Amino acid sequence: MTRLAVFDCDGTLVDSQANICMAMEDAFAGAGMTVPARAAIRGIVGLSLVEAIAVLLPTAEAGLHRQLAADYRLAFQRRRANGSLDDEPLFDGILEVLATLLERGWLLGVATGKSDRGLAHILAQHGIAEHFTTLQTADRHPSKPDPAMLLAAMADARASETVMIGDTSFDMAMAKAAGVRAVGVAWGYHDVADLIAGGADVVASEVAMLPGLLA
Repeated sequence: MTRLAVFDCDGTLVDSQANICMAMEDAFAGAGMTVPARAAIRGIVGLSLVEAIAVLLPTAEAGLHRQLAADYRLAFQRRRANGSLDDEPLFDGILEVLATLLERGWLLGVATGKSDRGLAHILAQHGIAEHFTTLQTADRHPSKPDPAMLLAAMADARASETVMIGDTSFDMAMAKAAGVRAVGVAWGYHDVADLIAGGADVVASEVAMLPGLLA
């Protein structure tokens, strides 16, 4: 039996909320628009970029959503180039969890609203790229909660059993749409109540709980 554990990235593997919020604030401010509250920005983490901005600006035209998405990418790149991004650390215990799952025979994957470039940077920064059998991003799939990226990960790994692990209701809804188990994590950007409403079968309150919940 081939078991696959698919992780979200932002809010599940790494704490990247400060950089996401700063880049979004830069994009809105640069366009002369009211900057969203950080709580609102955290609420859309996990969606692909255009879809995330559409949630923040539901009455705006699609062209503005696309322009702000482009502005966000440029803001992120500028901050990376000038060294003004914050560190994006792995959550404490994640390395140990990944090692434990690999030792137990699990294959690992990532399904994220990040771009290929953004995900590659994070995995390389932490030296964990080789842990993952399949990497699925917003560059090649519709936004969560569409199950396309999770289904692609399952096909890549030829998985007979799959678990989706994430910090947002979008991750949980994607898992349910793909017909797999949904494990929420409480250290990310959505409340436990939102995870349960999204379809979480169980929620880990601490990183160290994950191997036991997947057993």
